[in-house]
Amino acid sequence: MASHSLGLSLYQAARNMGVPFTEENEPVDRTIKANGLNFHYLEWGDSSKPTLVMFHGVSQQAHSWDFISLNLSPDYHVIAVDQRGHGDTDWAEDGIYSLDSMQADMDGVIEAIGLDDFNLMGHSMGGRNSFIWASRHPKTLRSLTIVDTGPETQRQGQDRIRNFRELPNDLDSFQEFADRIKEYTGRTEEQVLGALKYSIRQTSDGKWSWKWDPATKNRGRMGSDPKWPVEKLWECVQAVDCPSLVLRGDRSDIFAEETLAKMGEVMVDCTTETISNAGHLVQGDNPVDFITAARGLLSKVNG
Repeated sequence: MASHSLGLSLYQAARNMGVPFTEENEPVDRTIKANGLNFHYLEWGDSSKPTLVMFHGVSQQAHSWDFISLNLSPDYHVIAVDQRGHGDTDWAEDGIYSLDSMQADMDGVIEAIGLDDFNLMGHSMGGRNSFIWASRHPKTLRSLTIVDTGPETQRQGQDRIRNFRELPNDLDSFQEFADRIKEYTGRTEEQVLGALKYSIRQTSDGKWSWKWDPATKNRGRMGSDPKWPVEKLWECVQAVDCPSLVLRGDRSDIFAEETLAKMGEVMVDCTTETISNAGHLVQGDNPVDFITAARGLLSKVNG
């Protein structure tokens, strides 16, 4: 497993966080064409095992699931996708990052990989995309896990994320990005450096830049779509027909306890859980308890 000279390897970082894993698995980088874009994804484990597909949050990328994938990959075929405009997937030429465009992406990616009867997991933007997709494809999923998002989100958290994303996109050094992330997340230098290498790239002028399209900063192009009002999003979660798990970080400022509770009431066969010592980035803040919760549902539906 490659590691940046300034950071920990995945295995070292996982051990430091207390993440249990039985094999030092590595993902295979793959690319497929779907909905007119080249999509990068990470494939972990044996394709004969039950499949779990994961979609990350805004400004994140497929490696944001690495702790989870490392733990689950001996038992599951794990696919972590870079969504449009993120990671190593193409940026949208038209700058559009609407809910409709991302639903078409999910349709294309899932069809291109040849998936059916699988488990789906999504965080934040990826969680919203996942519950909408699940509502559109009944009798397709074994399970759905939604992480720190729902039909409604809190303005405080939205503003915090927006303010972070509005900071300058190009910095002179890798370390400057590391310092910014440390301040934003409260994580240690080693934790930040181990993951940061997947989130930024060095440009031709020697500077460093995020691996997400600046056009995603445009709220009007990033899912704030009048065709998808809150009421319609609530209809989507109610239409999900597979066993589901909704997780919230206890320090989350974007996903309210009241929304979590309501989702538990209106969704069919739904378990809700609050993960302690976690903010919005639940799977990174407390991967150990996240894994315990995720495995609970996955074991139940996959045997």
